[in-house]
Amino acid sequence: MENNETLLKKFAKGKGAALKDESIQNCVIYTRVSSKEQMDTNQSLEWQKKYCIDYAIKNKLDIKGYFGGTYESAKSDERKEFTRMLKFVKASKEKISFILVYSLDRFSRTGDSAIFIASELKKTGVSIMAVTQPIDTNSHAGALQQNIQFIFGKYDNDLRRQKTIDGMREKLLRGEWIGNAPTGYAFVKGAPTQTIIFSDKGEAIKQAFIWRANGMTYDQIIEKLKCLGINMPKQTLGGIFSNPFYCGFMSHNLLNGEVIKGKHPPLIDEDLFLRANELKKTDGFKVNKANDNLPLKVFVKDAETGAPFTGYIVKKKGLYYYKVNRIGIKVNRSIKIMHGKFEELLSNYTVNPALVEPLEKQLRYTWENLTETSTSEKKALSLKLNEVEEEFYNLRKRHAIGAVSLDIYEEFSTEMKKRKEGIMESLEKLEQKLSNPKELINFSCRLSANLAPVWASGDYYQKQTFQNVVFPSGLVYDTKIEHYRTPEVNRVIAQIAQLSKGLGEIKKPDFSNFEEKSGLVPGAGLEPAQPQWLQDFKSCVSTNSTTWAL
Repeated sequence: MENNETLLKKFAKGKGAALKDESIQNCVIYTRVSSKEQMDTNQSLEWQKKYCIDYAIKNKLDIKGYFGGTYESAKSDERKEFTRMLKFVKASKEKISFILVYSLDRFSRTGDSAIFIASELKKTGVSIMAVTQPIDTNSHAGALQQNIQFIFGKYDNDLRRQKTIDGMREKLLRGEWIGNAPTGYAFVKGAPTQTIIFSDKGEAIKQAFIWRANGMTYDQIIEKLKCLGINMPKQTLGGIFSNPFYCGFMSHNLLNGEVIKGKHPPLIDEDLFLRANELKKTDGFKVNKANDNLPLKVFVKDAETGAPFTGYIVKKKGLYYYKVNRIGIKVNRSIKIMHGKFEELLSNYTVNPALVEPLEKQLRYTWENLTETSTSEKKALSLKLNEVEEEFYNLRKRHAIGAVSLDIYEEFSTEMKKRKEGIMESLEKLEQKLSNPKELINFSCRLSANLAPVWASGDYYQKQTFQNVVFPSGLVYDTKIEHYRTPEVNRVIAQIAQLSKGLGEIKKPDFSNFEEKSGLVPGAGLEPAQPQWLQDFKSCVSTNSTTWAL
């Protein structure tokens, strides 16, 4: 029969201490590394796991699962493996008593968040045990000690982060970029200092800025970029237009609202960037919206003042005019005059249709000649590169076995690196990629035979593109002679026109040995004059042939 004291215990409040079965305690193991490099080389992961397993065996803990084993930043508790482990611990049918980690900073470096997670786990009977920092968290002193370590882990993390941020900010202040190169740029790998160059998308991005500055919509620009083989979402395009990196400056959150001059080459000038963002009127005039009747606006400048022509309409007459929009200057010309003179200018570079076939043949021959020369040069440079790399390997090997002292090694390794970089730069210059040259050569010749009709048949943007291809620096109109002056003409179009004119003066032209006689063929023993010539050829034919009706 139970005594009174035993019966009265039925009315006691609060939970009594549960009897623990020390022989049935389960645990899980969580390991992680703090960098991708450590994960790739498996640094410390196996070491952490071994320590945790040894601790479990020594303390008679039954391991029910392994988690982590990968790179997961401890700055956030939104980690894939970490979250999976917490879900397993809470949902496991077999009671989990401990989460074993190598050290508390492997568990978390989030400070107060880590304390909260540990507290919530403790309510379900789960303790976090750092096997290299064993603490009895069942006592208030132990729990306090663990919380202090969590806080210090976050403090250490914050210090590291601040040092990293300071380093990144210093780099930006020096004019060096951090992160990936913006679209249209690329880093030169292996360069001793940060070197950024234009990528193969650079010209297309530059053209996109010009289109935007001239009033083209995002959707229209996106479609035109597609024709150049670049698929770009509207959001990405907007980010490009608002990035001052393209005009030589850098903007970054770490610069605290400042814009810094970068060391990289600007793709466009500052005026074009500001015009594309509708922040500046070029030379005091308003950039009008696209108008098919006024394709020469901005593109043509006044010869005397350098001021660009804008356009307007006389509504009563329904006639369009070009004018120089500056105080004290009165230059007005109807589109009939300006367009007529422009087509007359184009006729000076137009090829006789009867000569298209031999000219096309000549361009193919020239391309093959340049490609052959380029291939020979690339082979020679590749051999030189292999020689330098072999010499560099032997130097490193001799230094490793002590046959070469450190000061001699550093002196010659620096020299070899410079030689290697020089060869690689030369190889890069020779990498001239042009897909389907036969089709593009055919297109350029047909274009040269139809310059005025092609220009007249296009819309505003097609005419603008055409004008920039044929006359890359724009045109000036001289009111004294009532005609255009041409600062620069696409070299390919000019050369084709010159050859055509020469052939037209021959009464009985003989094309049998035309290739050898042509000025387009590089002379024997000369360095291939391909870079500028080839760039002009590419610009001439890079636009998809469907852009213009030939």
